[in-house]
Amino acid sequence: MAATTTQAMGSLPSGLGICTTAPDIFYLPELVFGGLVWILVASNHVVPPNPLGWVMFVSVFCFVMTFLWMIIFMAGCHKNSSGWAAADFAYHGLATFFYLSAAVILAYITLLRKSVGPFKVYQIDIAAVVFAYVATLLYFIHTILSSIRWKHF
Repeated sequence: MAATTTQAMGSLPSGLGICTTAPDIFYLPELVFGGLVWILVASNHVVPPNPLGWVMFVSVFCFVMTFLWMIIFMAGCHKNSSGWAAADFAYHGLATFFYLSAAVILAYITLLRKSVGPFKVYQIDIAAVVFAYVATLLYFIHTILSSIRWKHF
Protein backbone atom coordinates (compact mmCIF):
# COMPACT_ATOMS: atom_id res chain seq x y z
CA MET A 1 0.00 0.00 0.00
CA ALA A 2 1.47 3.33 -1.07
CA ALA A 3 1.49 6.30 1.25
CA THR A 4 -0.10 9.46 -0.04
CA THR A 5 0.64 13.05 0.85
CA THR A 6 -2.70 14.42 -0.30
CA GLN A 7 -5.45 15.47 2.05
CA ALA A 8 -8.39 13.18 2.67
CA MET A 9 -11.43 13.81 0.46
CA GLY A 10 -13.66 14.32 3.51
CA SER A 11 -12.02 17.58 4.55
CA LEU A 12 -11.60 21.08 3.19
CA PRO A 13 -8.09 22.53 2.85
CA SER A 14 -6.97 25.90 4.13
CA GLY A 15 -3.92 28.06 3.65
CA LEU A 16 -1.52 26.92 0.98
CA GLY A 17 -3.18 23.49 1.13
CA ILE A 18 -5.52 24.66 -1.62
CA CYS A 19 -2.53 24.61 -3.97
CA THR A 20 -2.02 20.88 -3.45
CA THR A 21 -5.48 19.30 -3.16
CA ALA A 22 -7.50 17.86 -6.01
CA PRO A 23 -10.42 20.22 -6.71
CA ASP A 24 -8.86 23.34 -5.21
CA ILE A 25 -5.79 23.28 -7.42
CA PHE A 26 -8.04 24.56 -10.21
CA TYR A 27 -8.64 27.99 -8.60
CA LEU A 28 -5.63 29.66 -10.22
CA PRO A 29 -6.17 28.26 -13.74
CA GLU A 30 -9.85 29.25 -13.51
CA LEU A 31 -8.78 32.79 -12.62
CA VAL A 32 -6.20 32.95 -15.41
CA PHE A 33 -8.44 31.67 -18.21
CA GLY A 34 -11.51 33.54 -16.95
CA GLY A 35 -9.45 36.73 -16.76
CA LEU A 36 -8.23 36.16 -20.31
CA VAL A 37 -11.81 35.85 -21.54
CA TRP A 38 -12.69 39.06 -19.73
CA ILE A 39 -9.69 40.93 -21.17
CA LEU A 40 -10.12 39.68 -24.73
CA VAL A 41 -13.84 40.39 -24.94
CA ALA A 42 -13.38 43.80 -23.32
CA SER A 43 -10.55 44.69 -25.72
CA ASN A 44 -12.93 44.65 -28.68
CA HIS A 45 -15.95 46.75 -29.48
CA VAL A 46 -18.84 44.84 -27.91
CA VAL A 47 -21.19 44.30 -30.85
CA PRO A 48 -23.93 43.10 -30.42
CA PRO A 49 -24.13 44.39 -26.86
CA ASN A 50 -26.80 42.06 -25.48
CA PRO A 51 -25.23 38.59 -25.95
CA LEU A 52 -21.68 39.82 -25.42
CA GLY A 53 -22.87 41.68 -22.33
CA TRP A 54 -23.79 38.26 -20.93
CA VAL A 55 -20.30 36.99 -21.73
CA MET A 56 -18.78 39.99 -19.93
CA PHE A 57 -21.09 39.48 -16.94
CA VAL A 58 -20.16 35.80 -16.69
CA SER A 59 -16.43 36.41 -16.98
CA VAL A 60 -16.39 39.25 -14.45
CA PHE A 61 -18.81 37.54 -12.02
CA CYS A 62 -16.94 34.23 -12.08
CA PHE A 63 -13.55 35.94 -11.79
CA VAL A 64 -14.61 37.94 -8.72
CA MET A 65 -16.48 35.06 -7.07
CA THR A 66 -13.69 32.55 -7.70
CA PHE A 67 -11.17 34.99 -6.25
CA LEU A 68 -13.33 35.52 -3.16
CA TRP A 69 -13.97 31.77 -2.86
CA MET A 70 -10.21 31.12 -3.04
CA ILE A 71 -9.54 33.74 -0.33
CA ILE A 72 -12.24 32.23 1.91
CA PHE A 73 -10.68 28.79 1.53
CA MET A 74 -7.14 30.10 2.06
CA ALA A 75 -8.21 31.91 5.23
CA GLY A 76 -9.89 28.75 6.55
CA CYS A 77 -13.24 30.49 7.08
CA HIS A 78 -15.03 27.28 6.09
CA LYS A 79 -14.12 25.63 9.42
CA ASN A 80 -14.14 22.27 7.60
CA SER A 81 -17.95 22.28 7.41
CA SER A 82 -19.89 20.02 5.07
CA GLY A 83 -22.10 23.00 4.20
CA TRP A 84 -19.09 24.70 2.62
CA ALA A 85 -18.34 21.55 0.65
CA ALA A 86 -21.90 21.62 -0.70
CA ALA A 87 -21.64 25.33 -1.44
CA ASP A 88 -18.35 24.74 -3.28
CA PHE A 89 -20.04 22.12 -5.45
CA ALA A 90 -23.06 24.38 -6.08
CA TYR A 91 -20.99 27.43 -6.97
CA HIS A 92 -18.74 25.58 -9.39
CA GLY A 93 -21.73 23.87 -10.98
CA LEU A 94 -23.38 27.26 -11.52
CA ALA A 95 -20.13 28.70 -12.87
CA THR A 96 -19.83 25.76 -15.29
CA PHE A 97 -23.35 26.36 -16.57
CA PHE A 98 -22.72 30.10 -16.91
CA TYR A 99 -19.42 29.65 -18.72
CA LEU A 100 -20.85 27.04 -21.08
CA SER A 101 -23.69 29.36 -22.05
CA ALA A 102 -21.26 32.27 -22.47
CA ALA A 103 -18.83 30.20 -24.55
CA VAL A 104 -21.57 29.01 -26.90
CA ILE A 105 -22.87 32.56 -27.35
CA LEU A 106 -19.35 33.88 -27.90
CA ALA A 107 -18.62 31.20 -30.50
CA TYR A 108 -21.86 31.93 -32.33
CA ILE A 109 -21.24 35.69 -32.40
CA THR A 110 -17.65 35.08 -33.55
CA LEU A 111 -18.89 32.95 -36.45
CA LEU A 112 -21.35 35.66 -37.45
CA ARG A 113 -18.65 38.33 -37.38
CA LYS A 114 -16.12 36.28 -39.36
CA SER A 115 -16.32 38.37 -42.52
CA VAL A 116 -17.11 41.68 -40.83
CA GLY A 117 -14.35 43.91 -39.52
CA PRO A 118 -10.58 43.51 -39.31
CA PHE A 119 -9.02 40.04 -39.19
CA LYS A 120 -7.18 40.93 -35.97
CA VAL A 121 -10.52 41.41 -34.16
CA TYR A 122 -11.63 38.01 -35.45
CA GLN A 123 -8.43 36.44 -34.12
CA ILE A 124 -8.98 38.03 -30.70
CA ASP A 125 -12.55 36.71 -30.69
CA ILE A 126 -11.32 33.20 -31.57
CA ALA A 127 -8.84 33.33 -28.69
CA ALA A 128 -11.63 34.45 -26.35
CA VAL A 129 -13.78 31.51 -27.51
CA VAL A 130 -10.97 29.02 -26.90
CA PHE A 131 -10.24 30.44 -23.44
CA ALA A 132 -13.96 30.42 -22.59
CA TYR A 133 -14.18 26.73 -23.40
CA VAL A 134 -11.00 26.02 -21.41
CA ALA A 135 -12.48 27.91 -18.45
CA THR A 136 -15.69 25.87 -18.85
CA LEU A 137 -13.67 22.65 -18.77
CA LEU A 138 -11.75 23.75 -15.67
CA TYR A 139 -14.94 24.68 -13.84
CA PHE A 140 -16.52 21.37 -14.91
CA ILE A 141 -13.60 19.33 -13.57
CA HIS A 142 -13.69 21.36 -10.36
CA THR A 143 -17.44 20.66 -10.09
CA ILE A 144 -16.96 16.91 -10.49
CA LEU A 145 -14.15 16.77 -7.94
CA SER A 146 -16.09 18.99 -5.52
CA SER A 147 -19.09 16.68 -5.77
CA ILE A 148 -16.88 13.69 -4.95
CA ARG A 149 -15.44 15.56 -1.95
CA TRP A 150 -18.93 16.55 -0.80
CA LYS A 151 -20.09 12.94 -1.12
CA HIS A 152 -17.24 11.78 1.14
CA PHE A 153 -17.89 14.46 3.76
